[in-house]
Amino acid sequence: MLTFNTQKKSTKKLAKPLLIAGLLTLGLSACNDNDNAETPPEEVPTEYSYSLTLTNLTYAQPLSPAAVLLHGDAKMWQVGQAASVALEKLAEGGDNTDFIALENNLATATAEGPTLPGTSVTVNISTMDPTATYLTVATMLVNTNDAFSGLTGVDISTLTLNQEKSWRLNVYDSGTEQNNEAAGTIPGPADGGVGYDSTRNDIDLVGYHSGVVSKDDGLPSSVLTQAHRFDNPAVKLTITRTK
Repeated sequence: MLTFNTQKKSTKKLAKPLLIAGLLTLGLSACNDNDNAETPPEEVPTEYSYSLTLTNLTYAQPLSPAAVLLHGDAKMWQVGQAASVALEKLAEGGDNTDFIALENNLATATAEGPTLPGTSVTVNISTMDPTATYLTVATMLVNTNDAFSGLTGVDISTLTLNQEKSWRLNVYDSGTEQNNEAAGTIPGPADGGVGYDSTRNDIDLVGYHSGVVSKDDGLPSSVLTQAHRFDNPAVKLTITRTK
């Protein structure tokens, strides 16, 4: 019996040190977990880059320097609605300055010069803004009063790296200047006349262009000839995502 009691007392003496040791181990483990916690890596912004090639399919219609825009879900023109002043300036005189400066644009680029008939121009554009997923391109047919070609509000968010997409583009009429083809009203080399005029003397609605009449086809006051007529599509556009 004495032996039994002695063993029982020894068990009680060992229990307390073991409990303390266990608590110390848990505490050290907790400290180690906090010390070794990894800091989440900073998210690196993604760059989105695109290469656009514009091909002039007309016979004698140089294209003004093409404006290329990336923006959110919006359209820069709509058939049946009035053109903005920025679009009017582009469509009447080939000046894309105000069009590029529109406040909704998130990234912009422009061709360095006109695109002559039968030639192509490539424009590169990049952005770090993940919301810049809609594309607009616009250019004037300069041997006209207010004809322009392009596309607007096209979703390019699904383009993958090195994927390309092409469109064949028709010609619009900005509806801001009468298509009288008269001397002094055509800014291109066929006339060298005035470009933008703030006075709107047409229906003031964007529409599809009905084409050039020319002096060879019954408009004696026209400075244009049959060579300046154009068929649709007038422009081919190809975009490739490069980054």
